[in-house]
Amino acid sequence: MMKSVSAEILLKRIGRSLGSLHLSTATQVQPNTKTHSFRTEENNVLNHTLDHVGQYYRIPNDEKKIYLYGGLPKSYQIQTRTFNETCLMIRKPAIDIMNCLKSIDYTKPAVRFVLFGKKGNGKSLSLAHILHYAHKTEFLLVHVPWVGNWMRRCKEISHSETKEGFIDLNIDAAAWLVHFKSQNEHLLSKPEFRTTQDHVWSKREVTPKDSPLVELVDHGINRLKYASNCIVILAEEIKQLSRAGVCKTLVAIDGFNAFFYPHTRVFAEKKEVIPPHRITLTEAFLNLTKFDWNNSAIIVTVDEIAIAEEDHKSHLPRYLLGKDGFEHLDPFVPVFVDHYTPKELTSCMDYYRERKWVRYVPGQDKELSLLSASNPYKLMQLCTSL
Repeated sequence: MMKSVSAEILLKRIGRSLGSLHLSTATQVQPNTKTHSFRTEENNVLNHTLDHVGQYYRIPNDEKKIYLYGGLPKSYQIQTRTFNETCLMIRKPAIDIMNCLKSIDYTKPAVRFVLFGKKGNGKSLSLAHILHYAHKTEFLLVHVPWVGNWMRRCKEISHSETKEGFIDLNIDAAAWLVHFKSQNEHLLSKPEFRTTQDHVWSKREVTPKDSPLVELVDHGINRLKYASNCIVILAEEIKQLSRAGVCKTLVAIDGFNAFFYPHTRVFAEKKEVIPPHRITLTEAFLNLTKFDWNNSAIIVTVDEIAIAEEDHKSHLPRYLLGKDGFEHLDPFVPVFVDHYTPKELTSCMDYYRERKWVRYVPGQDKELSLLSASNPYKLMQLCTSL
């Protein structure tokens, strides 16, 4: 009798312990089992509105090819491989520009937008979101992933054969042509994309008028010494095609202010520093960012880390572009990219928890918000060690 009573009491105690353990576990996982409001089911970028701000959308695998050769920051690319999916947060600056692109009168001169904000606030990812939208709406994309790579980490230099005193970055130029061809393959195959004039490269090499535009691109890729000059010619051909109504063009350049910062790391003989205005590629993209053409829109970012300056006094366009750069773009529409709002920071942390990147701890979001100052890049760095 005593044994059965003891067993009964023991079973009750075990039941109470299991019950308290179940409640404790439920309390711990509750933040992770709530409705996933940080994701949107609307993965079609054409349907994104301000109602989706602060939510993540997944880029379909067949549409990720526009970032194959650049477009996402390297640290974010590593994260997408870790999470086994490519997701972007929908943010207000990108939606504002996309709404403008829907309502612009493309018969008028090109409208220019400048994304600015403190480093790490998400300018490049906002530009990536806009690129996805432009790709889906059949824009011809002229996208430079990061100008700073040309001005500070160029692969090789050579003297221009067509412009005395200019420097060619032909390996970088050929790589960009591959990027351009990859992003616009679906458009370049159309018969209306043809050259508007003859282009003579040498006594034996000519790209005649009415050749497919892709032949001009391929010539720059296959004949490396002409790659930089090919981009200069391609820039003018794109402007002519847009003026003629063959296509709508979106020019998107990340780190545009590097074109105007005099202290590059491009050196000629005797360690002479070559300023950007003497680099052939600069001529091409300054031509594309003028407003002397239509059927186009121009979006650039200005960034503190695009230039080799340690003590940054300001993140504002007037300071980063300098007098020449500001006058080149003026007039333009400034678009400020701020740090995360409380809703965006919560969405980011919920996404990290869903991907098993961080573990839930009470009060974690508030603490990380203070440590990172709600800066997206700093928040990502802080979470890598959690």
